[in-house]
Amino acid sequence: MKLNSFQSKILIALISVLLISTIIYFYSSKDAELPKMTVQEKKARFKELIVPAVNDVYAELMIQYKEISELIKSSSDPDKIEQLKAEYKAVTDKELLMALKPHPKSIAIAQAAMESSWATSRFFREAYNIFGVWSFDEDEPRIAALQKRGNKTIWVKKYSSIKASVKDYYRTLARGVAFKEFRELKMQTDDPFSLVKKLDRYSEKGAEYGEELTSIIKFNKFDLYD
Repeated sequence: MKLNSFQSKILIALISVLLISTIIYFYSSKDAELPKMTVQEKKARFKELIVPAVNDVYAELMIQYKEISELIKSSSDPDKIEQLKAEYKAVTDKELLMALKPHPKSIAIAQAAMESSWATSRFFREAYNIFGVWSFDEDEPRIAALQKRGNKTIWVKKYSSIKASVKDYYRTLARGVAFKEFRELKMQTDDPFSLVKKLDRYSEKGAEYGEELTSIIKFNKFDLYD
């Protein structure tokens, strides 16, 4: 049967959608052996996988931050405020708002790139662990690192999705004692290049970690996502 021009266009469009869907599924499968990719292809794949999740989580956290800010101003629903303080280990209203305000997306994306080797690491492929978050709870989903520290096995959290990993990462920086100065500074500025200097305790690299994040953000223009 000969197809007319309109039918041919529809068929071509359907084939294109199927092809793209197949490629995305293959690239996003955490268990698949990744094919060899150019640097450009690796970065494009990374953005397709990570940026939408960061955008979603950031938007949700910002809505919550604004909502709680209004509740604190109006002194309404104190039970909810106290519940959140307990959850985020905050003593004062100020500390709670420091915890709830999400930091710039460019920082999250740059850390994701660094910690997951642009979404190619084993932790990412097998556990959706984008940020190298360790696990200390044997009852939670997790996987073991291949290398030990002495005789000690290192475990990292296993997540159900990329978005779940991003949410837990934001929560880690919102609650961790090591990131108090980072939280204080983000109430004063949204400048990612100033803020990354306060992430020296996220990595054993110390101050060098912030310098590397700065380079990643600038070179890849991740600050355009802010």
